[in-house]
Amino acid sequence: MVQLGLRQNWRQFTLLVVINAFVGGMVGLERTILPEIAEADFGLAARTAILSFIVVFGITKAITNYYTGAWADKVGRKNLLTLGWLIGLPVPLLIIYAPAWSWVIFANILLGINQGLCWSSTVVMKIDLVGEKNRGLAMGLNESAGYLAVGAVAFLTGWMAANYGTRPYPFYLGIGFALLGLLTSWFLVKDTEHHVALETAQSQAPPLRHVFWDTTWRNKNLGSVTQAGLVNNLNDGMVWGVLPLLLATKDFGLEEIGKIVALYPIVWGLGQLLAGKLADHLNKKKMLFWGMLLQGLALLLMIFAFTFSQFAALSALLGIGTAIVYPTFLAAIADYSPPQQRAESIGAFRLWRDLGYAIGALLAGMVADALGIGWAIGVIGGLTIISAMVILVRMEGE
Repeated sequence: MVQLGLRQNWRQFTLLVVINAFVGGMVGLERTILPEIAEADFGLAARTAILSFIVVFGITKAITNYYTGAWADKVGRKNLLTLGWLIGLPVPLLIIYAPAWSWVIFANILLGINQGLCWSSTVVMKIDLVGEKNRGLAMGLNESAGYLAVGAVAFLTGWMAANYGTRPYPFYLGIGFALLGLLTSWFLVKDTEHHVALETAQSQAPPLRHVFWDTTWRNKNLGSVTQAGLVNNLNDGMVWGVLPLLLATKDFGLEEIGKIVALYPIVWGLGQLLAGKLADHLNKKKMLFWGMLLQGLALLLMIFAFTFSQFAALSALLGIGTAIVYPTFLAAIADYSPPQQRAESIGAFRLWRDLGYAIGALLAGMVADALGIGWAIGVIGGLTIISAMVILVRMEGE
């Protein structure tokens, strides 16, 4: 018998949490050491060129997110999840054996497809399983597992690179993640289409006129959440590509850089366990406003930081701000879209959110090349504060 609820579906839910940790681990492989590989192994100096891997990753993931949402009901969530892992299998091998930067770019196209298919599928399936009551908690657990894995693997690869070199050893982890993700998805995951049918039958929510445009901007609540999601990942794309470069100019070593860079997604990951639960009880508008504002302030203060402890504190503060908004984004999109259109609405939101990676990396690279790294961080921090103001003014509710 099909039932909605976290307690009723805890086995499948837990399995999907574990699988999403493998998905996050695939991104964590690159978080600390790929900018170093770009400079040391391939002689890239221009920030825009170095950040090209984030641009192609962000664009590919964003487009895949949208089609994962649009195809979820036609192809099946489990099938899309399994396909994502098949596409992710070659990624670590391409980076290990890359003789040219173009191989790394191609690996990140595949990684973007892997992340779009796998992360979006696990998000939608968890929301399907838990129903309305525990959406925030479900998203907190999902995103926490993913980003704790990003942070842990970013730290581990930084340590491995400092002690054993940037290639090949850190990327052996990725081979293990991809194999485990593929096998568990194929043999153990069950699809959730019956849970969606049950919730749709119980729902009174009117359908959206045009899911893509309503989610993008036309609906005040959905549009406000979507623009904040884009700006959140815009600043994350900048931090991913520019923060290791900034820390290198401050004479920090690879192991210290790894600790600072890893602290942000670890705090982000742990914080979502609390923030996700709070999103089920507190005002989502206020949570999104304060979370975005905190991120913007943390980024602006990084311009003036010098010591390891200062950067570590600001990295943690940025993680707290991101933790507040990340599960709240998805819980809010699920609240404001009817069950039968939810997968497509989440796909449209994640399209714009993950385009932020590409826009952030490209904008940060161009500003860094033209004016310096400090200016790049300042511009992105300012945009994040503006996004908070959009939520304050446009989103409905106190």
